[in-house]
Amino acid sequence: MNAMQTQRDRERVTGPGPCPTIRTARLTLRPHRMSDADAIAQSLGDFEVSRMLARAPAPYDRQDAAEWLTIATTDLNEGWAFAITTGDDVHIGCVSFEWLGGEWHLGYWLNRFYWRRGYMSEAVHAATARFMTRMPGTDIHSGVFADNPASLRVQEKAGFRITGCSDLYCVARGSMVPHIETRLEPGDFRPAIPRQ
Repeated sequence: MNAMQTQRDRERVTGPGPCPTIRTARLTLRPHRMSDADAIAQSLGDFEVSRMLARAPAPYDRQDAAEWLTIATTDLNEGWAFAITTGDDVHIGCVSFEWLGGEWHLGYWLNRFYWRRGYMSEAVHAATARFMTRMPGTDIHSGVFADNPASLRVQEKAGFRITGCSDLYCVARGSMVPHIETRLEPGDFRPAIPRQ
């Protein structure tokens, strides 16, 4: 073992461990499978979804999904990437925690046909609560494009606060887009209110 290897080992991030399965009132959040590729490609192939994500290309196809799943389903992924499913186990979206630039980041998306039902708020609350149990005392960063107020509401309900604004390149749009940056500090998390 040389000195460089020892230094890299010390700098290695310790993540939250294996991605668990979480059940909520209406959803199951589970680790991704390679068999999710078709559903992911269908969801992100919709420009209304991919345009709200920084790194998803447009058009988005099955090969893009398979390449992403190759990393998301292995130990190369330091964080968690949950498949959001309903009772039929069909993949309808994703919520993830990723180590980027020395910080933990929350990201998520949902198939457009499932918007406006409260599913994303339910998934973000459940995943964030579990992540904070595994990684106590950790700040979580996120953000939304400025033309996505529904996504900002999801974060605000969980306790995220706006920390700034910038321009961020959106691959699907092929341009810089105004971006609202957010952060959740451990004491600010707001548990989900049970659905009536």
